[in-house]
Amino acid sequence: MLKTDVLILGSGIAGLTLALKLADAKPNLKITVLTKTVQGESNTRYAQGGVAAVWDLDKDTPEKHIEDTLIAGDGLCDADIVDIVVKEGPERVREIIEWGTRFDKHHGAYDLGMEGGHSENRILHYKDLTGFEIQRALLAKAKELPNIELYEHYFALDLITQHQLGYMVTRVTPDIECYGAYVLDEKNNKTETIVARLTVVATGGAGQIYRNTTNPVIATGDGIAMVYRAKGRLENMEFVQFHPTALYTPAGDNPVFLVSEAVRGFGGILKTPDGEEFMKNYDERGSLAPRDIVARAIDNEMKKRGDDFMSLDCSHLDREEFLKHFPTIHESCMKNGIDPMKDLIPVVPACHYICGGIRVDENGRSSIHNLYACGECTCTGLHGANRLASNSLLEAMVFAHRIHLDILEEIDGKTHKENVPEWNMLGTNEPKEKVLITQSWKELKEIMSSYVGIVRSNVRLKRAMDRLLLLHNETEELYKASPISPQLCELRNLITIAYLVTRSALMRRESRGLHYTTDYPEKQDFIDVSIL
Repeated sequence: MLKTDVLILGSGIAGLTLALKLADAKPNLKITVLTKTVQGESNTRYAQGGVAAVWDLDKDTPEKHIEDTLIAGDGLCDADIVDIVVKEGPERVREIIEWGTRFDKHHGAYDLGMEGGHSENRILHYKDLTGFEIQRALLAKAKELPNIELYEHYFALDLITQHQLGYMVTRVTPDIECYGAYVLDEKNNKTETIVARLTVVATGGAGQIYRNTTNPVIATGDGIAMVYRAKGRLENMEFVQFHPTALYTPAGDNPVFLVSEAVRGFGGILKTPDGEEFMKNYDERGSLAPRDIVARAIDNEMKKRGDDFMSLDCSHLDREEFLKHFPTIHESCMKNGIDPMKDLIPVVPACHYICGGIRVDENGRSSIHNLYACGECTCTGLHGANRLASNSLLEAMVFAHRIHLDILEEIDGKTHKENVPEWNMLGTNEPKEKVLITQSWKELKEIMSSYVGIVRSNVRLKRAMDRLLLLHNETEELYKASPISPQLCELRNLITIAYLVTRSALMRRESRGLHYTTDYPEKQDFIDVSIL
């Protein structure tokens, strides 16, 4: 059994920012950060566009950013949370700059980009590798602080609550408490019990439930699924954001390459494969409409025309400036035989971000005592029914800061739970056919892509639920009979996430933001929040 003061599951911008702030504020605090892969791999690493923050006060105001966020969220944002994130955000950005993050400048001032749904240029970025740059700076800073222990290849299996102590815990049980987590040390293939005074889930998103996703293969919804199994509260899981412009390749890459929204902010125009503009038919903002509108428009044009993709035209843009701002996108296009300065870039929508997740308050506290959550795995109230572009990194930093302040107030009154049992090893037989896992993963992606995608209906959702139940039962049998493996646990988590998205979609009998159903095409006057 390992003991730590604060256990952080996840090493992206949310987890590392929190760890850095705690370690700096309280050097005697033991902070343990776990990642199920190598320390540089996270959803953060793949963020291209940048961080939205009100920076140029001569042209921009917090009120404009707040209004843009509320409009994108389509009536479901928590106005108080939006106010907090927008107004506290610039200071958090200054901190990561002080920690070594480099953002692009033009004539000595920060080069602020424009993205869909924003009324002003306010996106701080580093070429088209913003997330990679932030991750680099955070890891370098973490190495300077000796009270941060970062463990690679440690897979979190389950949170430890009263349930593991023999008590009956249900969704209506009051005062559920978290004492740490069971984890799998993948290098030694050993399960370990980590007991913590306070635990933080910062495990990122769950894009791997879909066939096309910009998320890395590690985005399997582990934290959300663990909190659900621990009977914690979740919210708004039906709101899955599809990025409108992922690079289309006939081979079907996983993950698909993201063509950043910043390209459209730079002047790229969405067109049909034969070169006709179409976005003005859907929204007066054209190619710079919010993501939910653009993704549905592309999906509709593809279905209407029978095309496999739509196109992004950048041929009219300045080549030198394009290469300066989007070197990675240019390189990826060229590798696929596409010259973005001459050819139309084929694009398709792809799962990009989960707007719902673990329900937390303004200080990042979940419904389970001693358990916080931060980043994409949460539902803070900022995004509502649709996330405004480049608000996610900002949200992670603001809530990491707020959680660190709350932990500093709470930690001295917290103790380690004694007599926590070791992990109960389930099956002892190796599955004879690993194809059972890989095939179920493929089936899951097909179910979600076909029935719970950008456009939904009751018939499709019901069919998805029926098939997910079969997958769930088969996987649970395999789980009970087999030794623990990350692949099997990820499959279980993905099935849980798929179920939560589908069930939440069935509960919302209206179309709003990212959730569009042909059975209820209009918004309702009342706010029908899906809480699980």
